Amino acid sequence: MKRFFCRLGLVLAVVLACASGWAADSPPPMRELPEARLRQQARDTYFWGWPLANIYSRRLAFKELKEPALMGGIVPVAPLNRLSMLSDYIDPAERLVACPNQDVVYGAVVLALDLEPVVLQVPDFKGRFWVYQVVDLRTDGFAELGAMYDTKPGFYLLVGPDWKGETPKGIAKVFRASSNTGMVVPRVFQSDSPEDKKVVRELIAGIGAYPLSEYDGTMKKRDWSALPKIQGAAQSGAGEGETRWVSPEKFFDELPAILADARPQPGEDAIYERARQLADLAKTDPAKRAILIDEAQKTDAGLIAPLLRFHNFGRKLLFNWSTIDNGAEFGFDYFTRTAVARSNILVNKNVETKYFYQELDENGRRLNGAQAYTVTFGPETVPVRGFRSLTLYNEHHFFAPNPLGRFSLGTKNQDLERNADGSLTIYVAAESPGADREANWLPAPKDADFSLYIRAYWPEPQVLSGPWTPAPVVPTSPGTP
Repeated sequence: MKRFFCRLGLVLAVVLACASGWAADSPPPMRELPEARLRQQARDTYFWGWPLANIYSRRLAFKELKEPALMGGIVPVAPLNRLSMLSDYIDPAERLVACPNQDVVYGAVVLALDLEPVVLQVPDFKGRFWVYQVVDLRTDGFAELGAMYDTKPGFYLLVGPDWKGETPKGIAKVFRASSNTGMVVPRVFQSDSPEDKKVVRELIAGIGAYPLSEYDGTMKKRDWSALPKIQGAAQSGAGEGETRWVSPEKFFDELPAILADARPQPGEDAIYERARQLADLAKTDPAKRAILIDEAQKTDAGLIAPLLRFHNFGRKLLFNWSTIDNGAEFGFDYFTRTAVARSNILVNKNVETKYFYQELDENGRRLNGAQAYTVTFGPETVPVRGFRSLTLYNEHHFFAPNPLGRFSLGTKNQDLERNADGSLTIYVAAESPGADREANWLPAPKDADFSLYIRAYWPEPQVLSGPWTPAPVVPTSPGTP
């Protein structure tokens, strides 16, 4: 861990370098740099570009798809600029995106706005919580569509940075991206009851995304439960972890397309020039290409991989919880952007969803299924206008299999038992806390590390900026509440 924080200091120095060394008027050509300096530039660029490569790789992966479908029978995928939706909670076997949840019904669109603008359909959700996350190549949000924005049913248009067309009649608003590649992820709240699942299935039929050339001003509907199932890497990854979207061996080859897509933010010209020089060097000089790839591999293992651990980034709170304050609005915070992309990519803006992360108990010890824990919330639990949940993830940030098939507890659960004073105690353990407490039991993996994750959808002000913070995770005797 000490070694990691030494490296972490290096990464923070990278951020400062963007305002100093990287901003120098006449940096020396890359091919003239000594190897140690060349490795530093490769390391900085790989760390900075990792989140962008992550999203761009998804565009490359799905560009040949013929129709919306369920990859591996479980994950919604679609051709570029088109939507694929689930019709229920996501399957626990999913491995395309870390930290999935079973609070909402998901959809996904991979944007390629250089091909054509995209129309988003918003149906009437009848007072239910919903949000469309719309992000660019940097994973920064560029559209506001959701219950918290009082978005009206209708049609909305997403366009790329160079689009100069006319807005068709009937389009309520146009949102312009800073890049051509991005993603849209609709989320619609669903409770555990069979009746509510039926209602949600009817509502989401009106969610849509398609190229502008297909827009005719009429609301299109689709039964998303009838999607075809196709073979694919729904579960591929490093072991049980997330699908490997960024390849150190291919990074510098893909970098020119990424740089051309995501235009420089103000002050980033020097960063882009260095990155272009590195990409050119990788293409034209085999010896230096080997050095660049070797350093990218080392950066991936030594700097990127440790960011899977929530405890290695974010703002620290009471009782060892942590949070981020700039979700989907990272701007020039390159460190947090990369950390979030590695640990739980595609987070909403804070006003849409506030996230709280936990890997330690109140005494600072790693959460592990060999121990049992309690988390007791006050009567208001988590103050929100939308809904709330507490999810448990295994060490890879995916669901931990358990006999109940239960991975989270929250607003969706109608049978939670409150204490006499109105507080709510959640029992986190590998073994049942007893039949009378099982409704409040969040199963943990036996003898294995895990993390806890709070989502506060449409958070109240006290959750956004304090003073509210989550309750401590209190260890109890192993196997007993």
